[in-house]
Amino acid sequence: MLHAALGETATQEVVGQCIEMKYIGAYLLATLGGNETPSAKDIKKILSSVGIEAEDSRIENLLSELEGKNIADIIAEGTKKMASLPAGGAAAPAAAGSAAPAAGGAAAAAPKKEEKEEKEESDDDMGFGLFD
Repeated sequence: MLHAALGETATQEVVGQCIEMKYIGAYLLATLGGNETPSAKDIKKILSSVGIEAEDSRIENLLSELEGKNIADIIAEGTKKMASLPAGGAAAPAAAGSAAPAAGGAAAAAPKKEEKEEKEESDDDMGFGLFD
């Protein structure tokens, strides 16, 4: 389904990014543990501890990209870039607020539907509860 929506090249890129996130996550875990410059061995150790077989080429690629860089600076730079992206969800509450006075009685009927949906969602555990 992803392949049909994005095409082969884009699908390979998305899958590649997901795989790379494992390596980035391991690198970040190592830095959180106090190792400011994790080595390939450190990253492999973290990944193998959760059953992931690490590829040397991907680790070396990551380390070459991050060589000489401070991870806190990279995160700060990324945060600035993310702040400039539109959030996308801000328009929905404004639209709902302006539509409610125009709808009149229809707005009162909407919460009743939501209550019914909540009851149905509670059955999603298929008979298995967390504490059963």
